[in-house]
Amino acid sequence: MNSSEPVGTIRALWRYPVKSMLGEEVDAAYLGEGGVAGDRAYAIRDRETGKVASAKHPKLWPDLLACRAVFVEPPQQGDEVPPAQIELADGSSVLTDAGDVDAVLSRFFGRDVELARAAQNGYTIDQYHPDEENYDP
Repeated sequence: MNSSEPVGTIRALWRYPVKSMLGEEVDAAYLGEGGVAGDRAYAIRDRETGKVASAKHPKLWPDLLACRAVFVEPPQQGDEVPPAQIELADGSSVLTDAGDVDAVLSRFFGRDVELARAAQNGYTIDQYHPDEENYDP
């Protein structure tokens, strides 16, 4: 195969502003060393455990995948990430830059959470690991 041969076709391009929430289909996106600009720019952090919420732990976070986040304007490579609109599964919504965003998210998830910028401050991700003998994740 040489470099001018097609290796595939892009049928859809998606960006996920908040980790583990549904995202938005986009026509174009900036792609850099860190991936798609704005992808997983935000995350829900449990204040009690300090861990980032993940759909990989559905017992703790059953409603994450029922929520959707979309940017109010497309993120630009190298610019500050714009606010995103978070649509919660109960029909309510909140902007990521709203003063009460943490309170709205905490009420919805039923635990004390905050909206964090993803990959800051060494956060770890909440994951479920089955109780299996000799299993070390």
